[in-house]
Amino acid sequence: MKVEVIAVGSELLLGQITNTNAAFISARLAEIGADVYYHTVVGDNPIRLKEAIEIAEKRADVLIFSGGLGPTKDDMTKETIAAHIGLELVSDKEALTYIEQYFIRSKRTMTENNKKQALVFNGSTVLNNRTGMAPGMAVENNGKHYILVPGPPHEMEPMIVDEAIPYLLEQSGEREIITSHVLKFYGIGEAELEHRIQPLLDKQSNPTIAPLATADAVTLRITAKAATIEDAHKMIAPIEQEIRAIVGEFIFGTDEDTLSSKALELLQSHGYTLAAAESLTAGLFLAELAKEPGVSSALAGGLVVYNEEAKVEQLGVDKKLLEEHGIVSSECAASLALKVQEKFNTNIGIGITGAAGPTPHDGEPAGTVWIGIALPNRVPMTYKLLLSGSRNANRHRTARFALYYLIKLLTK
Repeated sequence: MKVEVIAVGSELLLGQITNTNAAFISARLAEIGADVYYHTVVGDNPIRLKEAIEIAEKRADVLIFSGGLGPTKDDMTKETIAAHIGLELVSDKEALTYIEQYFIRSKRTMTENNKKQALVFNGSTVLNNRTGMAPGMAVENNGKHYILVPGPPHEMEPMIVDEAIPYLLEQSGEREIITSHVLKFYGIGEAELEHRIQPLLDKQSNPTIAPLATADAVTLRITAKAATIEDAHKMIAPIEQEIRAIVGEFIFGTDEDTLSSKALELLQSHGYTLAAAESLTAGLFLAELAKEPGVSSALAGGLVVYNEEAKVEQLGVDKKLLEEHGIVSSECAASLALKVQEKFNTNIGIGITGAAGPTPHDGEPAGTVWIGIALPNRVPMTYKLLLSGSRNANRHRTARFALYYLIKLLTK
């Protein structure tokens, strides 16, 4: 099965957003053995889109389009394809009802052009949109399959996984179940992770193992094909055990876990509360944790104590300690953690200090960071980082490392 992925949207060509949809779609197609040979990006122009379709039809069996299904005039993907392959657009009753109910629930007036979102190819398979309004669709015409999905990633991704992939498997006669299990890592780079598990990668066939690095984590997706979901899980389990035996120390979660969601889950399971004193991150750690719903059960508060005066006057850090050991030091991080723990009367205190860059700070080179974590009735633990990114990259990585070390301590 040869596939071409066509992203539609002038904003992609203008560099206003990145075409992450193509990467996601290709990764999911690779898991079912489909071959993606080309990615195409075309603007909101029906003539150039038609040209792109004609080129893709010569080199692919399946054309997957992302974007251009919305209510505005520049959303013309399905209109252009319908005219090209000679299909009528009809209103899908279920989709239109869903859209109307959305506006009723949100107490907003539905404008007439929103009905356009419910239009689908006559006779097509409608792909449900459970996280947005415009449905997707799939249709076969003259031996080619045309699959249309919305552009917003939060709508496109579940539609590809839950609707488009099953459609393709059904069309290909494939009856086996394909399922994945994702392991989430932090504190190890993609290259080192791949190096350590290379013997497993060399012998992989079914299940397959796919590494992927993002700003938030490095992941390993283990994907198995089997007759039943239970059989697939049985195939994945021993592979996961082998991976954990090699690099388990860096695993912080699985599947939909994030650093912040896992940290909050552990705080809640222990019944702990937390406060943080932040210097170079200036609130980024607390902001990361506060992204999670229900965080008020664990997060008491915090302070940004950026300069020495704030550390001493607002939090009560001993000025002599700072003079003796410096602001960018293990002692300062530990003191920040203890003082904020005491000030907010919480179970856990987090202290973060360091040199974000680009210049050295307090005699320490840019990228030098100390994280202190005070747990109940224990001497604070401190962790040193030597980061090499830009100033803001260092600040964001520091906040994530603080979450990672908190997770490691709470899982011991």
